[in-house]
Amino acid sequence: MSACVRIRHDHTARSSPPSRASGIKRPHSPPPPRRGGRFRIAGADLSASITVFLIAVPMSLGLAVAMDAPLEAGLISAAVGGIVAGLLGGTPLQVSGPSAGLTVVTAELIQIYGWRTTCAITIGAGLLQILLGSLRAARGALAVSPAIVHGTLAGIGVAIALAQLHIVLGGSPLSSAAANALALPEQLGRVSPAAPLIGALTIAVLVVWPRLPGRIGRAVRRLPAALASVAIATAVAAVAAPGISRVDLPSWRSHALPELPQGPVLALATAVFTVLLVASLESLLAAVAVDKLTAGRAGGRTADSAAPAPVTPAAPPVQRSDLDRELRGQGVANVLSGLLGGLPVSGGAVRSSANVRAGATGRAATVLHGVWVLLAAGLLITALEWIPLAALAALVMVVGFQMVSFAHIRNVHRHREFLVYGATITGVVLFGVLEGVAIGIAVAVAVALHRLARTRITVTDQNGQHLVVVRGQLTFLAVPRLSRALGQLPRGGDVVVELDGFFMDHAAYETIQHWSDAQTAQGGRVVFTGRSGGRIAEPASAAHSCCRPWTPWRNHHCHDQPGRPVDARRAAATWVAFPSGEHPTAGQGPTGSGRVEADTPKASAAGPAGGFDTPGNGAAVPRRTGAHRLASGLSSFQRNTAPLVRDELARLAREGQRPSQLFITCADSRLVTSMITASGPGDLFTVRNVGNLVPPPGAEAGDDSVGAAIEYAVDVLKVESITVCGHSGCGAMQALMSTGPDAPQTSLWRWLRHGLPSLERMRSRHHAWARISGRLPADEMEQLCLSNVVQQLDHLRAHESVARRLAEGALQLHGMYFHVGEAQAYLLAEGASAGSGIDEVFDRVGPGDPNHARPYDITDLSDPTGLSAPGDHAAVSAPAAAADPADPSGSGELERTSA
Repeated sequence: MSACVRIRHDHTARSSPPSRASGIKRPHSPPPPRRGGRFRIAGADLSASITVFLIAVPMSLGLAVAMDAPLEAGLISAAVGGIVAGLLGGTPLQVSGPSAGLTVVTAELIQIYGWRTTCAITIGAGLLQILLGSLRAARGALAVSPAIVHGTLAGIGVAIALAQLHIVLGGSPLSSAAANALALPEQLGRVSPAAPLIGALTIAVLVVWPRLPGRIGRAVRRLPAALASVAIATAVAAVAAPGISRVDLPSWRSHALPELPQGPVLALATAVFTVLLVASLESLLAAVAVDKLTAGRAGGRTADSAAPAPVTPAAPPVQRSDLDRELRGQGVANVLSGLLGGLPVSGGAVRSSANVRAGATGRAATVLHGVWVLLAAGLLITALEWIPLAALAALVMVVGFQMVSFAHIRNVHRHREFLVYGATITGVVLFGVLEGVAIGIAVAVAVALHRLARTRITVTDQNGQHLVVVRGQLTFLAVPRLSRALGQLPRGGDVVVELDGFFMDHAAYETIQHWSDAQTAQGGRVVFTGRSGGRIAEPASAAHSCCRPWTPWRNHHCHDQPGRPVDARRAAATWVAFPSGEHPTAGQGPTGSGRVEADTPKASAAGPAGGFDTPGNGAAVPRRTGAHRLASGLSSFQRNTAPLVRDELARLAREGQRPSQLFITCADSRLVTSMITASGPGDLFTVRNVGNLVPPPGAEAGDDSVGAAIEYAVDVLKVESITVCGHSGCGAMQALMSTGPDAPQTSLWRWLRHGLPSLERMRSRHHAWARISGRLPADEMEQLCLSNVVQQLDHLRAHESVARRLAEGALQLHGMYFHVGEAQAYLLAEGASAGSGIDEVFDRVGPGDPNHARPYDITDLSDPTGLSAPGDHAAVSAPAAAADPADPSGSGELERTSA
């Protein structure tokens, strides 16, 4: 069966980076190591560390209360997580500390084994984390279904909320979530007013604090809501409820350290594995979330909003997480925390998101937060002991409720994984974390097997021809229904079998094979097609017929298939019978023997006059007209692509367009912008004209179209960058070079006059020649195409709206050159794009090259269908690294660095 397969052809060697002595640095490359290895602290890191510290102290005490652990253990784990995991981890902006996800697990371990053995279990889990990180197994943890992970965290959140509700009501939590739920009526019957009122006050402040309006609200919101709620509740309790239960921090001299674990080996091993699983998953998921938050901040947008986020222009770029290093750092922190008598440590989403939003630029903020916690543990004991337990319990209860994310519920429901999510939550709440994860995995496997076995078979009659549509995979489980459906078809009739699946096992194949042989033996004709209507397992010459829904361009021949009628109806498709003894998934498949019977309309006898071309083999092939091709393409879109993009286009219709890029390129039909940028609806605001020209301000009124589009994109749509894309073999550039001063005053020439500055730039001695990295331009024509891109960028900078946004640092300009014949994209060096570079060098973009970050707010559409939520892609960093500089000798000869 034919298939489109990604193939990597780039075997060229990387060019060596320029020496540091040359003073040239590739844009967006990792910064050089600081001399002396000095740990530098930026002002933003200092302020961010204070913000996170103010959140971490009440959170750590609250989690210790929830786990029934020594309260000082929460402060120890917060300090160790901040300092140790902050220094050794692979996610610089992630803040580690006591784990909300491990609250239920740790509380159960303390009840069963005691505090000192629980510390030893924490050490064992940390050692395993170091081992797994050294084996580079961190990515494997992310292979767990998101429905299971989010279901586990949600189940833990429900268990936390139920337990803390008892403390808010003035009682004590029981050993399990189910017991806490059953005991709630009794607890409500003997509630005392002080604790519930303090808890309600804490929750009210937590909810209202981030929403305080006005100038005063903006000022007080700088204080974290967690600290404000606990501080207000503490002040009110000191006046109104002096006898309420408060934090009791024992002397550090009585602090308990770990001991050798005592108990059944299997039970202890299970406990270590549970702590390892939950702590690792929570840390790695938090690291991925921090990456998304950081990317959103770098792009000027928050992760959960389209509104611009406050960004420090001079902030250095933060590298993506090294998950294996992060896992090792978490392991070291857990080992040290256990040795010092602290709680298990993991990365925290609440603290980490606060760190990112507070403007942290590096790991100094995380480490300083740990230092502040350590100082508070020694100097603020008296102040901490004024905090009511009900306030901390209310704070942790809100955290538990927040772990049940409605966004996650919507996602799992949209992906039809809610059954897995619900089963995991139920298992965690009723039986425990490890049992809940096991139940979730079992349900996920069952759902996957059900989907694999679920096959829908429908039979319709279309004017005497039967269409059998098989939706899903064909396995032995579907053979009875398949045999029954095929057996009901009239013998000797014409049948089209449309197979919409990617797997067929041997039992299903033999069933279809035997039926096909019997049908053709009795004079019937059979064709097997895919969902797009094309024959399955085309001959080698038609192997290119498979195409992706985003790219139904004509050269894919998605619709222009020989032997098919002009109206593209399946009723008149070419009929193909299965050859005897050949498997459709091996070799050429159903058509492997070449036994094809063409069923063409009677008009084919008329030859060309009848609307058909006759190739050399004499077979009648329909000649497609423009109208027919348009209708066929629209029909293919409605059948193949529209169902996949309908939801996304409906969202864009509701919310309006919010593209992040303005893309100015040539009207040449060979430039398919969505293909070469791997973009979808809502990604690019595209302007196409002859020659990708940008008339400078003050041009004649007839040229206002491009200027209007630029003004609308910059001032109304607030795009983040503008790209001018030229291409090889541009007809407009050819016309510029061949037309003399006495050119006729046609519409085309009046437009092309805006390209005359590009021609002058190329011939001028005052401008460096634009070049392609690794080679000189092939000829004068290519040189003009490159110079034109650079010149149009200069015209862009002259526009008032563009100049203003550039001065604000809110806009970037990019130059791009696409070589049509090579299907190769080149990006202009950053300095030249910004108008400050000496060399105008276009650097080759290699497949999968990490040094060439693309300037588009999109990601590769790498799923098998070619779709991955168009218009909803994560932001990536800006343009590619610059090319190697020109040789200082000025000879114009460049070392070839890429093919």
